[in-house]
Amino acid sequence: MTGNSSRVQAVQNIINRPPMPVKQPEPLSSLWASDVFTLGKMKESLPKEVFKSLKKTIEASEELDVSIADVVALAMKDWALSKGALYYAHVFYPLTNATAEKHDGFISVQSDGSVISEFSGKVLVQGEPDGSSFPNGGIRSTFEARGYTAWDVTSPAFIMTTDNGATLCIPTVFVSWTGEALDKKTPLLRANAALNKAAKRVLSILGHTDIAPVNSSCGAEQEYFLVDTNFVSQRPDLLLAGRTLFGAAAAKGQQFDDHYFGAIPERVQVYMQDVEDQLYRLGIPAKTRHNEVAPGQFEIAPFFESANVATDHQQLLMTVLKNTAKRHGLVCLLHEKPFKGINGSGKHVNWSVGNATQGNLLDPGSTPHSNSQFLLFCGAVIRGVHKYGPLLRAAIATASNDHRLGANEAPPAIMSIYLGSQLDNVFEQISQGKITGSLNAGVMDLGINTLPIFSKDAGDRNRTSPFAFTGNRFEFRAVGSGQSVAGPLVAMNTMLADSLNWVADALESKLKTGADLDTAILKTLKEVIDTHGAVVFGGNGYSAEWHKMAVEERGLANLRTAADALPVLKEPYVEELFNKLGVLSPVELASRFEIYAEQYILAIEVEAKLVVSMAKTGIYPAAIKYLSDLSVTLSSLKSNGIDLSNERLVHITALVTSMMETVSKLSSIISRHDFSSPEEHMQFCAKTIRPLMDEVRCFADALEGEIADELWPFPTYQEMLFIK
Repeated sequence: MTGNSSRVQAVQNIINRPPMPVKQPEPLSSLWASDVFTLGKMKESLPKEVFKSLKKTIEASEELDVSIADVVALAMKDWALSKGALYYAHVFYPLTNATAEKHDGFISVQSDGSVISEFSGKVLVQGEPDGSSFPNGGIRSTFEARGYTAWDVTSPAFIMTTDNGATLCIPTVFVSWTGEALDKKTPLLRANAALNKAAKRVLSILGHTDIAPVNSSCGAEQEYFLVDTNFVSQRPDLLLAGRTLFGAAAAKGQQFDDHYFGAIPERVQVYMQDVEDQLYRLGIPAKTRHNEVAPGQFEIAPFFESANVATDHQQLLMTVLKNTAKRHGLVCLLHEKPFKGINGSGKHVNWSVGNATQGNLLDPGSTPHSNSQFLLFCGAVIRGVHKYGPLLRAAIATASNDHRLGANEAPPAIMSIYLGSQLDNVFEQISQGKITGSLNAGVMDLGINTLPIFSKDAGDRNRTSPFAFTGNRFEFRAVGSGQSVAGPLVAMNTMLADSLNWVADALESKLKTGADLDTAILKTLKEVIDTHGAVVFGGNGYSAEWHKMAVEERGLANLRTAADALPVLKEPYVEELFNKLGVLSPVELASRFEIYAEQYILAIEVEAKLVVSMAKTGIYPAAIKYLSDLSVTLSSLKSNGIDLSNERLVHITALVTSMMETVSKLSSIISRHDFSSPEEHMQFCAKTIRPLMDEVRCFADALEGEIADELWPFPTYQEMLFIK
């Protein structure tokens, strides 16, 4: 590798970069949640009755007593000041997959010109950021600016520290002046409430009298890429689109599977330790870190938390990953497919449901065939995924995730459930009308005395399934790396609430006819599996046979692109689902379609403009320079009696000509906006713009393999993926 001068300088900067100082890790006991206003800190600083009231709201979902806000605000302010914070921020999550915050000082100027630190209960409970520039999907006119934030007491306040100071961050919801949700958190809290109500109905029918609030839980595995800043600064596509729009494959990619779970590079491990130090201070239970499959790709996975807190922590985790990378001279890429030809990144959302009195309601135990409670909740999930599979697909529909879904690295766009052999057998028995037992998981005996004999899991894992049961939870594997997990959780919790209400209705109806509870349960489960069993599939989700069978025989939807999936949000049955459970009003749901459709269109258009710009101003000049040099060289050799074939000259000329002809076509269609609907515009992006972009890339990547390396204008895959 030689490369042009800027690429050579980038490599030299990386090679000669002084190592980041390695800090000795502090004990976990002193790090953990040190920057979080936890229940423990509240107990120490609040009057007993105020603390008890607040704890009931947090743990038992009781109504917040606003009269205690002044006392809580004073304690929160004093704690924040002791941590060095001079500002506070109501943190909220608009419909952009990003985090929003407006910082206000604790400062209050007195009549005599002096200042004091002040933070009232009114300010804690309610804020008023300008709502005019956040996506609203037509809910409000652009000139109507008022929006409100409201304190979410169930998610703890925390201190966000940077080199320039500390800020008290208060998780909030964000709504319009007219009351519609403009954020990700409000629908999630509503979906949790709907799930709690429906789950309690079923548990009551099963004979439980002491039922704690039921909540969903989430543990989201986060995959990401790290690329040196020196390279990213020379790649307009990575800077503005988060992925490489051009780039020929390196001679070596992930073929040897040597990166997966390999030794973590020293520079990356220093970065990871820095990330974890901050996460632990914020009370985020990062538990696992490792190399992922693709070169330059890594993963971090937290422990389970309640869905709302886990969602907030996921947003924080992405922020910490990106901000910390800058300090280490790296850029953290959360795009689902930053590099063509190697695995992309997802966010596997591990999801379960439970409470403090009945435990994990998706834990089958050792004898799932006799665990009626588990079977009913599992059956409700099966019904939900079958009935609302297209909604699940829409919940993960983005321009970036389209690159990943269906490739041999991620689940297909067809929503199906994997249960494993043990549960497959149990539900097959249910379909036959009688349950006799569960398959024995067995033990693993490796035949070596020095190695332990251990119990096997009841079923294998299926990495090709988008929605797989993994022992005591479901893993939604199709969520995109850069997404908020709130949208998928809203969809999952809402569909489960609907199915649990259906289960409760079915049980009550059968019990009223005189059936005993066991008979009512078995008949209800049989109805579920007979009606919705088509969604259960344990085979190879990548195979062409499954795609054909799923659509033609089982009637499952194969929504290949976001342009196909997002219109599901306009379907009457989806509107009815969200409206009847009080999760999203028809107006709120319609706004989300408009917003996500616009985001899809804008993402494609930005990429298309980058393709045109990079091809015209970077690749074309390099190709012309090389053609000129090659032509002069061939002429010189010929004049000296060496007559070499000009076949290569002709080949490269043809590639350049074809590339620029396609660039011209792409450039001419980007500005078209005479579409009758967002659906038509999205399909144009998916079926016309994207294929032309791919065509330009095909010619450009071929040119990268022909042009002298010293002339190539952009850092290559070999450099970005392997030089750290």
